Amino acid sequence: MPRRFHDAEELLPPATALKRALAIIYDGLISIAVMLVVSWVYTMIGGFSTGWDQYEQMAEAGELSGDPGLTFTLFLVLYLFFAYFWTRIGQTLGMQVWRVRIENLDGTSVSWTQALIRYVTAAAVVFLSMVGAYYLGAVTLLLSLPAIIALFYPINGLSLTDRTSNSVVVSIPRPVKA
Repeated sequence: MPRRFHDAEELLPPATALKRALAIIYDGLISIAVMLVVSWVYTMIGGFSTGWDQYEQMAEAGELSGDPGLTFTLFLVLYLFFAYFWTRIGQTLGMQVWRVRIENLDGTSVSWTQALIRYVTAAAVVFLSMVGAYYLGAVTLLLSLPAIIALFYPINGLSLTDRTSNSVVVSIPRPVKA
């Protein structure tokens, strides 16, 4: 059941591009830490299951580089990380710091499906930018940087991820002190 953050009649202002960017940077640092821990656990499980000597030989031979299992695990864990926060309280840790929240237009929390749509939309644009950078080199920055900015930059209060997931990132007002 979706959580109601405020009355449907109450409209909160959309988050500014600066607040969104700062929350993305903050959450990006947390995501790096999460990926480091998951990679370590994945490596420990791989080493224990195949034997450390064989695992070391595989690593030295380059057989572990570009491991699709690790890539899928990281993708899944990051989705679960973001979706958990978005569906429960509407905010990741970085969003809490910068006082922004993802919610539906009626003030309720987003669903797991909406979180998946947001996550996959962002991942697809970043992935295509990285593929372009790999094949085309630095000239891709002329195309990929504007694409990534357009992904999160709000036009009329809604970014591309907002539009695809039918949700909005709002700025939370500071509590009034009595």
